Amino acid sequence: MKIKELGEKVHLTGQVAASKVAKLEDNGIIEGYSITVNQAKLECFLHAFIYIYLHDIHHRPFLSFVKTQNRCILDNYKISGDGCYLLECRFPSNEYLNGFLEELNQFSSYKMD
Repeated sequence: MKIKELGEKVHLTGQVAASKVAKLEDNGIIEGYSITVNQAKLECFLHAFIYIYLHDIHHRPFLSFVKTQNRCILDNYKISGDGCYLLECRFPSNEYLNGFLEELNQFSSYKMD
């Protein structure tokens, strides 16, 4: 959203809105900005939740793998209970999902729901 549009929404001029946003950024109230990706337009139609089971105390290899898979992994949650992590993923096809799972086998066991 443009600052001018933001100002109009909160009944301020663009200049005053920009000043207030800058102050919020400087004071650490606004820590950053994000984007939302339309997964359907990327043709990622399969939505999967994958429970990850690591049998080793060294999680770095798995976490390094996760960082390289930003096209399909939406979120990686650290969990307690039966599993170690929960991956939320989207895939463009079953073939892509199968390839991902084959690579994942190098680092962990998994279960899909």
